[in-house]
Order: sequence, then structure tokens, then C-alpha cells
Amino acid sequence: MDNTEKHFSEEKFWDKLKRYGVKAGHSVVYTALLLYFVLQKPDVPKKSKMVIIGALGYFILPTDFIPDMAVGVGFTDDLGALGLALLQVSMYIDDEVKAKAKAKLSDWFGDDVDTSEVDGKL
Repeated sequence: MDNTEKHFSEEKFWDKLKRYGVKAGHSVVYTALLLYFVLQKPDVPKKSKMVIIGALGYFILPTDFIPDMAVGVGFTDDLGALGLALLQVSMYIDDEVKAKAKAKLSDWFGDDVDTSEVDGKL
């Protein structure tokens, strides 16, 4: 885990969310936030954290399979990578993780954000 900085950094993660969060949409942002907050938990095994770092690293890549600037589909591949990671670590997503993610989502998008689509998959 010591050598993950080249793939994932908190600074790059928050920068990507701030710059592209509205364009990416609620589901992508909420999924990314859930993974980020699971990553912060000390009791999550190293293997699960590596899955998260891989998915978040892909999310923050400036160039990926489908460019993020592509209108309508730019974040489809990101959501796929994030969603697969989310399913693999879903057992570590508790009410505290959801509350932190929803609070940050609410800060950016307001209180009318519907997270039921992502929550329903957990």
C-alpha cells in the first residue's frame, strides 16, 4: 500500500470530484464517496483496500477507456469500475460510511439527491 500514490492520491481524488462531479452525476459521485470512506476504515483488509485504490485510481486517471469529456457516456466506464469495486467491498459499507458519503453529496448537490439506485445494489 505504500506505493499507491502513483495510482491514487486524496488530492487528485478530491480535485476530480470538484471539477467533474456535476458532470459525472450523483451515482458516480456517491459510489466514489462510498469507496473513499470505506478506504478510510482501519478494519478493512489490505486486499479490499487495494481493490478500492484500483477503482479510485481509474476514476482519477486523466485518460481512460472512454474519455470523461465525451458527452453522455464519459463516465460510464468509471461507474463500471467503481461499481465492481463497490460490490466487492460492500460488506464494509455501514451506516456511518453511507452517512459520510450522503453528507458530502448533500453539500455539493443539495438535499434532493436520490441515492436509492446505488443503495439498492448494496
